[in-house]
Amino acid sequence: MSDEPGRTKGGVRDARAQRLKSALRDNLKKRKAQARGRAGMTIVTPQDDARARDGEAAADGCADPEGGAA
Repeated sequence: MSDEPGRTKGGVRDARAQRLKSALRDNLKKRKAQARGRAGMTIVTPQDDARARDGEAAADGCADPEGGAA
């Protein structure tokens, strides 16, 4: 440690603790905002698209999801 005026060993520790506390708080806020942003997003796979098409075909009264004659 250097001999800086007004900087005691405990004061340096307190300052570091405050910086870390602030950084952790900011990081948590950032992660929460990212999670809120992702909550509305969904990942659509080709299988999801196929299920959606199959569901629409069934809702239209078509027994065969391929669209052929039943």
